[in-house]
Amino acid sequence: MRAPLLALLLLSLVGCKEEASLPVGAGTGPNPQLPAPRSSWIPTVNIAPARGWPEGAAPSPAEGLRVQAFAAGLDHPRWLHVLPNGDVLVAETNAPPKPEDGKGIRGWVMGLVMKRAGAGVPSANRITLLRDADGDGVAETRSVFLEGLNSPFGMALVGESLFVANADAVVRFPYRSGETRITTPGETLAPLPGGPINHHWTKNIVASADGTKLYASIGSNSNVAENGIEAETDRAAILEIDASTGQRRVFASGLRNPVGMAWEPRTGLLWAAVNERDEIGSDLVPDYMTSVKDGAFYGWPYSYYGQHVDERVQPQRPDLVARAIAPDYALGPHTASLGLTFDQGSRLPAPFQGGAFIGQHGSWNRRPPSGYKVIFVPFADGKPNGAPVDVLTGFLDGDGHALGRPVGVAFDHAGALLVADDVGNRIWRVSGANR
Repeated sequence: MRAPLLALLLLSLVGCKEEASLPVGAGTGPNPQLPAPRSSWIPTVNIAPARGWPEGAAPSPAEGLRVQAFAAGLDHPRWLHVLPNGDVLVAETNAPPKPEDGKGIRGWVMGLVMKRAGAGVPSANRITLLRDADGDGVAETRSVFLEGLNSPFGMALVGESLFVANADAVVRFPYRSGETRITTPGETLAPLPGGPINHHWTKNIVASADGTKLYASIGSNSNVAENGIEAETDRAAILEIDASTGQRRVFASGLRNPVGMAWEPRTGLLWAAVNERDEIGSDLVPDYMTSVKDGAFYGWPYSYYGQHVDERVQPQRPDLVARAIAPDYALGPHTASLGLTFDQGSRLPAPFQGGAFIGQHGSWNRRPPSGYKVIFVPFADGKPNGAPVDVLTGFLDGDGHALGRPVGVAFDHAGALLVADDVGNRIWRVSGANR
């Protein structure tokens, strides 16, 4: 049988029976429902084929909001960082070569799925600078800020040092306010777990308030340690890195794939958006956001959502399960919640004030699909306080195609929310409808 025909057959057969028995809302909030796991040799696969936006189309904003394209024609934009002068840095990036990841039939199928989702293109390996000098909500200046990187993702500015998290290292570059291009070679501050598997390749970083520490989020090298626990050294964790010396330590562990990180403005605590494990049913396991405690363990791979044991993992570690902390707030099963930022005096109208914004990239392991939108979770006294509210929807069309997929979120200097869309190749700008 020819490979393309076999691929189509496999994609049509896998997971055709298993589907969710609960709505996404049941797996959302501080006390999500966690039904019994359902596993199979071939996982549920229900990926939205990448289509892109038709001319003139855009996602649908919630009532009281408006959306416009801040920039278009980008190459797989995934992450955002807004500089103090208002310039916006965009990581145009995709997965690096990882020859040992995805071997075997299961890996081959997952490779096909990623291509179908629009993630099978080579990485542009650059950071682009966007500037909206006239303040009309559209970037009129675009320049290649850094190039020749290795699947860059997270960015953090500390004084005159710009730190970039490549797929295998944090690199430091000199930065002067207002410049539109850096040509000085970067200096490696600290290596990060990479290698020939590098299953979750995205590495994000944020700086502490005083700039002395960087916090790097590192995803696992597998779904549930099927590549061996030795392949998970310093993975499924957030590392603390000394911004001067590069010395590092594990700050928190047991976080399968932490991506978005942000400081909650009232308490000053670090929060992270975390993608949980797959392949135990459309209703499990909810992705989540949580405050991250120094020295804490959050369960992966031995347990999920606190101390719910995952029996697929052998050998078991009841000693670690007994330490596992339940996260603060579930974001729905398989929503692929990646982007995270907090409102800090934005100019969005109520009810989009005083809480967290999350970019949900969208599911592949759930039927029907989940995610594919941007949501807002209200906070009070530094903690989630209420049900999530949709901010941007309409990323899926009526035929189940992905017109776009939201990833990173950040606020610009005018108090509008920027959203990176790696399938639509745009940066969307969300502001109040009356502004």
